[in-house]
Amino acid sequence: MTSHVTTHVLDAVAGAPAAGVAVTLARHGADGTTEVAAAVTDADGRCHDLGPARLEPGTYRLVLATGPYFAARGTETFYPQVTVDFRVEEGREHYHVPLLLSPFAYTTYRGS
Repeated sequence: MTSHVTTHVLDAVAGAPAAGVAVTLARHGADGTTEVAAAVTDADGRCHDLGPARLEPGTYRLVLATGPYFAARGTETFYPQVTVDFRVEEGREHYHVPLLLSPFAYTTYRGS
């Protein structure tokens, strides 16, 4: 099963997938955020099983633990984590939120 939200983390400095990055998916609500799922990127830097196959419409948050990833490689980083908020709309089949990562910069976009 592939979850409604997936991610792929690429280490731009190493030119390789970022394996072992902890990822949390949470939903924004009136009382703050509620964790929906947690996973770790696989050897290809991907999370295919990050939560259910279908999410209710709303605003969600991905938190990617980039600090521990770089610390494990002995690399200093400016970002201890990367947080990406995004909207899930009714009728959308899938949301792919990739992250291109380096110790002092990152880029994310709505993937396919």
